[in-house]
Amino acid sequence: MSTPKTPAKPHYLRIRDFILDGIRNRTFAPGARIPPEVELARQFGVSRMTVNKAIRDLAEAGVLLRFAGDGTYVAERKAESPLLDVNNIAEEIASRGHAYHAEVHFVQQEAASEEVALRLGLPVAAPVFHSLIVHFEDDTPIQLEDRYLNPQWAPDYLAQNFSRETPNAYLMRTCPLSDVEHTVEAVLPDSSEQQLLRLAAAEPCLRVLRRTWSGKHLVSFARLLHPGSQYKLRSQTRVRKT
Repeated sequence: MSTPKTPAKPHYLRIRDFILDGIRNRTFAPGARIPPEVELARQFGVSRMTVNKAIRDLAEAGVLLRFAGDGTYVAERKAESPLLDVNNIAEEIASRGHAYHAEVHFVQQEAASEEVALRLGLPVAAPVFHSLIVHFEDDTPIQLEDRYLNPQWAPDYLAQNFSRETPNAYLMRTCPLSDVEHTVEAVLPDSSEQQLLRLAAAEPCLRVLRRTWSGKHLVSFARLLHPGSQYKLRSQTRVRKT
């Protein structure tokens, strides 16, 4: 008995996959113009109508942007994080096929300010651990993490190498998350934040204020600042029918 032949992939899907592969391997970088339809039609030996279908599908999916009389470009895709979850940013970036690294500006002990003491439920001037880290996706700063911890629940925090392991990964390993509180707001960063995130003066940011508990213990308070032009937060809720 002969083996059934696998149906040939439709021409428009071959063109679509060619463009997607070019985006994944950075042959077509964000903002780059892809080859004109007539050139792709000649390359694949198909009609322009077939090429147009492939490009139209990718444009409808938000992968490409089409401009009449100018051409078709790779869309600048914003990084996306789930709003209600607490994920490891290094894993998020790796899942998008990009390279992660961190710049650790400091990890130190200091006296809690009035705001930090209130957020962590501690007396003013109580000792707290404080870290300031910038997380990068490829070579682009994607998050400024300004985190405070109660030393009682993470006593070895200062000894960690956060260029190798994120604070999130360390805390999930040593004092697993049980509860989280989020507040999200749009802000204009101050001059030091602009410098750390390499932002123009007028570029807005998304700021997430996050407190986390492990069991009954309030462990951490963090300010997470994301460039608004490169980041979005997503939430999905399932509504139960009654």
